[in-house]
Amino acid sequence: MKTIIIDDERLARNELKRLLEDFPKINVVAEAANADEAIELIDEHQPDLLFLDIQMPGKNGFELLEIIEDRVPEVIFTTAYDEYALKAFEYNALDYLMKPIDSSRLAEAITKVEAEIKRTERLSSDPNVQYLTENDQVFVKDGEKCWFVKLGKVRLFESMGNYVRLHFEDQKPMILKSLNSLEERLDPKSFFRANRKHIINLQWVEKIEPWFSGGLLVTLKGGEKSTPLEKIEISRRQAIKFKDLMSL
Repeated sequence: MKTIIIDDERLARNELKRLLEDFPKINVVAEAANADEAIELIDEHQPDLLFLDIQMPGKNGFELLEIIEDRVPEVIFTTAYDEYALKAFEYNALDYLMKPIDSSRLAEAITKVEAEIKRTERLSSDPNVQYLTENDQVFVKDGEKCWFVKLGKVRLFESMGNYVRLHFEDQKPMILKSLNSLEERLDPKSFFRANRKHIINLQWVEKIEPWFSGGLLVTLKGGEKSTPLEKIEISRRQAIKFKDLMSL
């Protein structure tokens, strides 16, 4: 696994590299002391994994992920602060390691990464994978409420950490699933990954506008008269795919 270590402390980077020597599948191809350096290295190496510090001079780790949102590899956060744990998983991080890093916890984190990469590769290479289409119905349970909803009625899937919120009619239940795993099951002809946090149902797009830095802003039709219209930003890189998908 091509890996980049991003941490403003040289000693912390060196210690992590030393620990990673026990894991032959991890190939540290580069290291960065800040987000700006990391962006260039990520573009150059297209890594499978980032070990990412949160508190850094300039842009922090979360801001870095916002910038590279369309090409984010697997992420393991490394930090001396535990107050960011919940937010880290909102960014679909696979693990959150506290400094000083314990070798056994590091092994657990790497096992998670290996399992996730294998799962993704298996799904992408399996010609028999059956996508869920807009005509499929799914069972949704949130607390004491249950729904049996046709996917064509779901206009938006929104990442909420380890959960995904479904928007249909005037309902917004949550399911215990990551947006990445859900994306792998949805028919790409009907459902489009707009950005790190959202998958939109293309049948519900009402309006498309140019947006900042080459992105697009799409307006989704409301589920009910009382439901406000939802505006979702399509990031610059995804906007290119969106235009190709929607063009003649």
